[in-house]
Amino acid sequence: MVDITHKVTTLRTAKAQAIVHVSSAETIAAVVENRVPKGNVFEMAKVAGLFAVKNTHIAIPDCHPLPVEYTAVEYEIDDLEIRIFITVKTVYKTGVEVEAMHGASVIALTMYDMLKPIDKGITIREIGLVQKTGGKSSFKENNPKEIQAAVVVCSDSISKGIKEDRSGKVIVDKLKSYGVKVNSYEVIPDELELIRARTFELADKNQLVIFTGGTGLSQRDVTPEALEPILERRIPGVEEAIRSYGQRIMPFAMLSRSVAGTIGDSIILALPGSTNGAKESMDAIFPHLLHVFKILKGANHEPSE
Repeated sequence: MVDITHKVTTLRTAKAQAIVHVSSAETIAAVVENRVPKGNVFEMAKVAGLFAVKNTHIAIPDCHPLPVEYTAVEYEIDDLEIRIFITVKTVYKTGVEVEAMHGASVIALTMYDMLKPIDKGITIREIGLVQKTGGKSSFKENNPKEIQAAVVVCSDSISKGIKEDRSGKVIVDKLKSYGVKVNSYEVIPDELELIRARTFELADKNQLVIFTGGTGLSQRDVTPEALEPILERRIPGVEEAIRSYGQRIMPFAMLSRSVAGTIGDSIILALPGSTNGAKESMDAIFPHLLHVFKILKGANHEPSE
């Protein structure tokens, strides 16, 4: 099974379809008028589809068990075709596309089984996904274009060449994966005034400035102290999301002093300096954070669907 432990929980929906094609108008009439010997085709098939959705992870080996929080089945009749539509919703870390398609296929098979005594010419076709929403892919598609970013590593030991930077490179890679252009990447020592000066310089040229390191509780960890007085507006929800996400993975995350705020139209972030801490912080807030650039330009708060 694919590792989804790093993913965030979002509302995810999937709509799938299947088409049952019968060979005569009499079969359609029997279904509509509830004259099929085996029972009510629509209701029986619907129940089978609901069971199929809930048990997808048992039938399909690589599917994750997940909470199915909504399922709806609809039918449309077009000449000799019965079109099946099934919508599935969950609030979870992974999508429900397979659950929806599994449900559609079982509904179609149930119809086939119930109708075969009266119609030997039934076929099933076009089982597939109609629509999906939720997850990072949906947020990524809605991101504004051409975001410019700068990444700064705050570390005495790395700036002296004693250690090699990893957290900054993780952040750069993550940003590039979301289509953000990284204009600069640099390493500076844990000096409060230097951090503050670089913040103003970089915020003037970039929409996103991310610091990594210096958010702990040692005497040299001064990144929050450098940034907090100069931020025009704090974004506490981002800070809470980072710590909440990290806390579920590593108890020490509660000791991090991550910071988020704005200077003008630039977003300033201070993330942990450990490789895992930086990676998990990025997983917690990206690409969702990029929506803020639409807000800063005057868009409403609702992401498009």
